[in-house]
Amino acid sequence: MAPFYTAEGDSGETGILGSGRISKASPRIEAVGTVDEATAALGLARSLANHSETQRILFHVQKKLYQYMSEISSTQNTASHFDMIQNEDVQWLEDQIAMIEDQVEIPKDFILPGSCPSSSALSLARTIIRRAERRVIVLLESKVIQKEILIVYLNRLSSLIFILEIFEINQSGKSIELAKKD
Repeated sequence: MAPFYTAEGDSGETGILGSGRISKASPRIEAVGTVDEATAALGLARSLANHSETQRILFHVQKKLYQYMSEISSTQNTASHFDMIQNEDVQWLEDQIAMIEDQVEIPKDFILPGSCPSSSALSLARTIIRRAERRVIVLLESKVIQKEILIVYLNRLSSLIFILEIFEINQSGKSIELAKKD
């Protein structure tokens, strides 16, 4: 039986969706890796979620983020084959935000993560999504990618995850803990 590993990355380079290999330390791979981290954190949040609606939304988002990683992994020559994140995807996020927003009261102050396991996992995922957004902005500004909707998608996703954090606290029966309150 062939070994599980290929050893192709032992030199510090990895393949992309197109011809050639690039450094594992490149901004593109940093962005892909950060989106991958966000997907894993969302999986943790989904496994801890108190409500099936949260689980449904997170499952959908995780699948979409795999498409997202394909987009930012593709070269200019292959980008049209991996053109998956569209305005409809941002609209879907906005629709989910509106649906959840109708069910929760958003605090006016910063909240402290830790009210319940699922909301804590969502808070962690949100911060990773924000980091992914910063990494993808670097790709956009350096013209490695050209689709501005990719930034909009992550920005809207972080808003959805914040709303879900509040929703999960409510579903757990716990109280929101505010940063400024003693």
